[in-house]
Amino acid sequence: MKILVSDPLHEKGIQIFKDQGFEVEVNTGLSPEDLRQVIKGVDGLVIRSATQVNKELLEAADQLKVVGRAGTGLDNVDIPAATAHGVVVMNTPGQNSNAAAELAMGHIFALSRHIARGNRGIKDGKWEKKQLRGRELKGKTLGIVGMGNIGRILAELGTGVKMKVIGFDPFLGDEDIKARGAEPVSFEDMLAQADYISIHVPKTAETTNLFSAANLAKMKDGAYLINCARGGIVDEVALCDALSSGKLAGAALDVFEVEPLPADSRLVYADELTCTPHLGANTFEAQENVAVAVANQMSAYLKGGPAEFAVNDPKK
Repeated sequence: MKILVSDPLHEKGIQIFKDQGFEVEVNTGLSPEDLRQVIKGVDGLVIRSATQVNKELLEAADQLKVVGRAGTGLDNVDIPAATAHGVVVMNTPGQNSNAAAELAMGHIFALSRHIARGNRGIKDGKWEKKQLRGRELKGKTLGIVGMGNIGRILAELGTGVKMKVIGFDPFLGDEDIKARGAEPVSFEDMLAQADYISIHVPKTAETTNLFSAANLAKMKDGAYLINCARGGIVDEVALCDALSSGKLAGAALDVFEVEPLPADSRLVYADELTCTPHLGANTFEAQENVAVAVANQMSAYLKGGPAEFAVNDPKK
């Protein structure tokens, strides 16, 4: 059986496929047209966030059995279409959670102490000590939207620096949220209470523009917003307005509605906004973890084992 790796994957994952006796083709950066050609004869497709697994690609695949996402997010996969074509879709939840949580915490520190602006100012010949008075995290309230693996780890980090941690997750009960290190609150209460809000939910119909102009207006005056989840959960125009008006003291984005971020985006010119280029899972450790996990899961399934972490069931 043949495995196609269409996005960059750590060598350890590729070696696992080879050791399991699969033919492996690594062919990254393909155009949609070229990918539709090379997908023929492929049994398993390994992707990350770049490859778009859409109806057209699935129709071109003549023997595809499984798509494995080396990571968590699946907004680049048409899951209903995959199900209709009899293709199992699986991801590797938890393997990059620590990396994403640490980045969110890093952004919280950077916002509070103006680290990015201070660094940029010194390199531009400025000494902005008086202008960059910061805030300490001790005693502040950290609100976490989404108390999954990443939210749980961030709650531990927040508690570690003596923040009060509150959490909102519509899919978890109060006791589950408490067990993950946060005081359960409603979304409305979080907006009103939190000094910092960090987003850790997938992009869905329900979460798209969750942080709209109306909800940003409900946030505590002088609060900070951090999004290391998915672009499109925060209304970027409304966020720029909230920053320029002084409603929010600052924000940090690792993800954007359009990636790469256009050079003329208003976000580039927002002084109280720090940006990183989608680095959430971009650590050496996380890249190895997701590659090993997806290779083991797909190998097991293609050899007749269970579809571990499958998000669909084409047999139904």
